[in-house]
Amino acid sequence: MHVNRVLQKLREGKPVRVGAVWTVPHWKIVEMLGIAGYDCVWIEMEHADTTWEQMSQMILAARATGMEAMVRIPRGSYNNVIRPLEAGATGLLLPHCTGADDAREFVRMARFAPLGWRGIGGSVDMRYGTVPIGEYFDWANREIFLGVMIERREAVEEIDAIAGVEGLDLLLVGPADLSQSYGVRMDFTHPVMQEAIARVAEACARHGKYWAVAGDVPSYAEQMAMGARFFNIVNEMSVLMQGFREALERFDQLR
Repeated sequence: MHVNRVLQKLREGKPVRVGAVWTVPHWKIVEMLGIAGYDCVWIEMEHADTTWEQMSQMILAARATGMEAMVRIPRGSYNNVIRPLEAGATGLLLPHCTGADDAREFVRMARFAPLGWRGIGGSVDMRYGTVPIGEYFDWANREIFLGVMIERREAVEEIDAIAGVEGLDLLLVGPADLSQSYGVRMDFTHPVMQEAIARVAEACARHGKYWAVAGDVPSYAEQMAMGARFFNIVNEMSVLMQGFREALERFDQLR
């Protein structure tokens, strides 16, 4: 079993470079991200129509390139937590964390005892049954990272308790939804947003957790200065749209 590349870099204080697959869920895009040198692929299942089979294929592509695969799971059931893990995901992200109880229940579903009650199964994640099961339990609890999205003002009010949840690794601020929750939709520079981000950073520092802001809000340099080390740099939708537009603009200029 391998050392999780994301956790290793976080533990060493190094930046983690993440590329997302948002609207075109294909293993070839994941393979490209791995070949390009990204540390982790964010596989989107909250806002996308990605199927479980597509998710599984993308996780395998990440594994083939030595890249970690993090799935932002859809809320709703225990199976939404365990299926990506047994498909080989090495990171999970829970959207819209509502508070410490919500974070604790997520950890319980995703971790084996003594941290949780994750069901004992195993297939792709256990290298098709070739890893001794006791070794796998220890590895999974140590090397699979779990994150929650801070996207609601009530989560910020409980941020110290959330950051203190054992078995949780990462708190990721979702600025769009958080700004909506505060009534300042898409105004990421508003003082209330800056205060909320600072509160997340301070709580994570107190409890030894990692944190980040999804997207370039504030700038990467400012996030780094505040202690963030997990950076969602790009998604395939923006790369493709930018490329399509630039090609069309170049053609129109030639005319």
